[in-house]
Amino acid sequence: MATQQTVKESIRNWWAAAPMTYGSVHGDARYAALRGPDKTCELGTREFFDQVDQTFYSWNLPLHTDAGYFSRVFPYDKYRGHDVLEIGCGMGTMAMNWASHGADITAVDLNITSVVQTKQRFALFGLPGSILQADANKLPFPSASFDYLYSWGVLHHSPDLELSLGEVFRMLRPGGEFGIMLYNRRSLLYLYRILYLEGFLHSEAESLTSLELASRYTDGWEKEGNPHTWPVTDSELRTLFAPHARDLKIRALGTELDNVLPQMIPLPGVQRWLPRMARKAWARRLGWSLWISGAKSN
Repeated sequence: MATQQTVKESIRNWWAAAPMTYGSVHGDARYAALRGPDKTCELGTREFFDQVDQTFYSWNLPLHTDAGYFSRVFPYDKYRGHDVLEIGCGMGTMAMNWASHGADITAVDLNITSVVQTKQRFALFGLPGSILQADANKLPFPSASFDYLYSWGVLHHSPDLELSLGEVFRMLRPGGEFGIMLYNRRSLLYLYRILYLEGFLHSEAESLTSLELASRYTDGWEKEGNPHTWPVTDSELRTLFAPHARDLKIRALGTELDNVLPQMIPLPGVQRWLPRMARKAWARRLGWSLWISGAKSN
């Protein structure tokens, strides 16, 4: 049986080789064009970062306002001039937004590719910030170093989520706030595409454990999946956060449902005849992304 350290090394190496480029295939810097051949970008260039941002923003349109990208979930104004930590910076899109809104941003990632690319982004865009390689289970900062902490789609890849959350709250000052996005094990995407389509219809559940099935058909599914992804449930989150947090709020975002529903209901124009309110209700209960926010309890 693999040790936790071995699993962590495989996670770090996998993400370094297949970073979150938001390309047509996970880890590739190739993007589908409306017309003509796919567009390929060179990592570390302004063209690459602009393409990453354009794609990532388009996947999360309901979360943006005139106040900024992701401003429906991120309190940029409240933490202008304050110490903010990102766990899992990827290609640096979110860290860039926080820096642009005046936060003193520190961003970490387990894999070196993300660190190098985020540093390059900050240099190209002329932004201040501290970016370094670090393990979310053992962060290299004194306790109570940050006023706000966030992580987007990262900690469900941790082989010890409870330990990672302990580090999250060790980092926060008393009353400090947080926002964390984790995949939802009670989502339509998980229940239909992973459990039903792959697990049942394609019989993958006969040879894969639940963890292996989730890892195989989430990030990097085009290339046989990633080493470790375990989506969570609302009740699990409340148990995990209870010792640390107050004012806990958990809501499903559901920005992916416009892609999932046509697969479930393969009828022409399904998005037009399915009432908007019905889609929004499904998104609030069965969305793939759970947004967890609150404050440190002590």
